[in-house]
Amino acid sequence: MIKIFASAILVAASACAPVAWAAHAFSLYDVPKYPPGFAHFEYLNPDAPKGGDLYLANPGQANSFDKFNPFSMKGVAAAGVANLMFESLTISSADEVATMYGLLAEDMTLAPDRMAMTFRINGKARFNNGDPVLAADVKHSFDTLMAKGAPQFKMIFADVKQCVVLDELTVRFDFKTNNRELPLIVGGMPVFSRKWAQGTPFDKIQLVAPISSGPYLIEKYDVGRSIAYKRNPAYWGSDIPARRGAFNFDRIVYRFYKDDVARLEAFMAGEFDVVVEYRAKNWARMYKGPKFENGEIIKTTLKHSNGAGMQAFVMNLRRPQFQDARVRRALGLALDFEWMNRQLFYSQYTRIDSFFSNSELASRGTPSEAELKLLEPLRDQLDPAVFGPAPLPPRTDAPASLRANLLQARELLKQAGWVYRDGALRNAKGEIFSFEIIDDQSALSRIIAVYVRNLEKLGIRVSQRTADFALVQKRMEEFDFDMTSQRFPDVTSPGNEMFDMLGSKAADEKGSSNYWGLKDPAVDKLVTALVRAESRAELVAASRALDRVLLHKYIVVPHWYSATHRVAYRNRFGIPKIAPKYYQADPYVISSWWQVKPRKAD
Repeated sequence: MIKIFASAILVAASACAPVAWAAHAFSLYDVPKYPPGFAHFEYLNPDAPKGGDLYLANPGQANSFDKFNPFSMKGVAAAGVANLMFESLTISSADEVATMYGLLAEDMTLAPDRMAMTFRINGKARFNNGDPVLAADVKHSFDTLMAKGAPQFKMIFADVKQCVVLDELTVRFDFKTNNRELPLIVGGMPVFSRKWAQGTPFDKIQLVAPISSGPYLIEKYDVGRSIAYKRNPAYWGSDIPARRGAFNFDRIVYRFYKDDVARLEAFMAGEFDVVVEYRAKNWARMYKGPKFENGEIIKTTLKHSNGAGMQAFVMNLRRPQFQDARVRRALGLALDFEWMNRQLFYSQYTRIDSFFSNSELASRGTPSEAELKLLEPLRDQLDPAVFGPAPLPPRTDAPASLRANLLQARELLKQAGWVYRDGALRNAKGEIFSFEIIDDQSALSRIIAVYVRNLEKLGIRVSQRTADFALVQKRMEEFDFDMTSQRFPDVTSPGNEMFDMLGSKAADEKGSSNYWGLKDPAVDKLVTALVRAESRAELVAASRALDRVLLHKYIVVPHWYSATHRVAYRNRFGIPKIAPKYYQADPYVISSWWQVKPRKAD
């Protein structure tokens, strides 16, 4: 049952209808942890001093940028701009599941029939040009994202009928369906001013500084080299509960490096302050030396409770060679994770075995009664194996072996019409089984090379290509690839984003997250059941049912995960004593740490 908790203002009631309350918080399933009038989130330090600088490197492989609009499709947005400059009506708590608190909104009201959500904007909220944040700006943001934003916004807000201005500070979102997650979705929508780049089409906004309400302003930038943000001295929200103790640095500077090697060398040289390391080899071999021994640099692992989600080699089902599930399963049998973990990863990883790994949402064993309630009506559309045990990734440790797995893969390929002859794996027409693996991470090349070597033992010809981030991003948006590595975001409470990731409509929507091109009516129905879940138990059952159906489709070759964030930082920062449960390392550092010692001059 959805619960909304009152801050004491009665909005609407009748003798025959549920009571609706204006509330400080909204939880999809549980009682919000923080009551009305709470002082601050416990994972933030309200006494953290403001001031100082934080220098960071470009996150991921985006080694440049060409726009300040993070919500349009084309181009690469500047690092930090979305997180530091834009705010939403509400903010999620990092130690709860599916719970939001007022940010731009002072309070919120769920309609008795759950078909609308109303927000009252905090009268103190201001854009960085000094204008108040008004209901008309919220409506403008929604309408603009729907009409001109990146394609995923149409998927995310597909069940939102309209945004209605009720008065200067009150806005209502009307829903098309009783989708339980919609209040959270509209609460998290980014809000920007109607005056931002007036006269310029939204999808053409490039290097025009946002008129937004976040705590930082763009101070200066040098495309391809750096961008610096400074604290807005007139930031409106410093003392509201959701922001107390957050965003403590006066300046946040991103410096851009062309690859991981250059970035690591720059960190060791003191050019930036914090690095989140994703390479097990680097973590084991490179983070050592006098600066670590004398305490100048701290090397640590930060525990988290994030679900591992799905990271994998993704197959594009739009390509003919990947349309047979037996072929896809055979490709998975060629990955030798146990060897990679020993030889390449220093035994730091666990194999991903679910689209919701490391969480209660992952399928295990045979379907439960609650899962069968969802699966049985779809039996005619599903592989019968779905009703048996959830499949686990193949292993190569004894008594299993890579040779046995490759023999099994060869038989599956034979059943699918692919036979080894004349020096290659061929179909009945004599066509060679071949494809390209494209990626933007040079560090992944050695891993791909090991995988390719095993595929070649089956007679499959694979070309390996490492390309610039912008090129790979463009090709992904156009679905112009055979296979690539992809990391899907962790989710503790999956919802509407699953339509963008798995829905049939999204498969034809360029720029969506349905990279694999999955079109399956049964999957669509299970995603719908997940989104409409009325309790955490129903959500778990729907997630597990969906998970086991996806696993039996073999649309990915799963990778691996770690239950910690590997972080190295210069010893000049304060860190809250209490860590959040669900968080990513980079945003956590930016929003929660503070300066204790000044930075040494470059």
